[in-house]
Amino acid sequence: MSRPSWAPPGIDLTRPSAARVYDYYLGGSHNFSVDRRMAEEAIRMWPELPSMMQANRAFLRRAVGYVSSQGVDQFVDIGSGIPTAGSVHEVVQPGRPTARVVYVDNDPVAVAHSRAILADTPLTAVVEADLRDAPSLFDSPALRELLDLERPVALLLVAVLHFVAEADDPYAAVRRCLDQLRPGSYLVLSHASADGQPVLAGSHQKLYERTPTPMTMRTEPQITDFFAGLEMVEPGLVPIPRWRPDSDDDTATQRMVGYAGVGRKM
Repeated sequence: MSRPSWAPPGIDLTRPSAARVYDYYLGGSHNFSVDRRMAEEAIRMWPELPSMMQANRAFLRRAVGYVSSQGVDQFVDIGSGIPTAGSVHEVVQPGRPTARVVYVDNDPVAVAHSRAILADTPLTAVVEADLRDAPSLFDSPALRELLDLERPVALLLVAVLHFVAEADDPYAAVRRCLDQLRPGSYLVLSHASADGQPVLAGSHQKLYERTPTPMTMRTEPQITDFFAGLEMVEPGLVPIPRWRPDSDDDTATQRMVGYAGVGRKM
């Protein structure tokens, strides 16, 4: 396979990337053939996967709109992947032009794409970092130059924590990130779960064992624990399409294998 001009040296183009597979599900073009093959194999097994991923992106848009309506104008999107259509700055900046957004990912290809895409987009920054290393992430010069951590920040962990294994203690990682933020900040979170469809979910996890970021699905009580010490925003932790939906159409809920919620730091 020939290496595209935008792909950083040293990236293994023979192994799929979770960020690029997600981009493919969303209809993006920032992916390689190896990513598309994996995504298409998953879709053959579970045809509704793209609509499920798009529902997750729709949750991000609704949650960002809500947090912005509460006066927050600073956002840190960790595990952002490739900021294609419907990304945070596209949601928030039309109504709040001074909003500032930092995109964070530990995939060098996703970071390279993001920097190219956002090169001419004001009040955005891209940081290559890992959510498990909060001090390094929040001490990043790019983040510090753009954000004022003495003011509330929305911490977005959307479809990322299921890529953090139990051995890496994702709960401690979230606490360390929240410790960097002042009261009045928000946690916006969605997470894959095997609740309701264990067989399909198990097969999906096996597919992700091929990537550098295997998937760990968690139960509703386990996901609730990420919000420990926070004030939950109504309606609490719910299946992804049920978090403040734009319509009363609940047909997608039964197909979802994940939960979403928003919490406020007191």
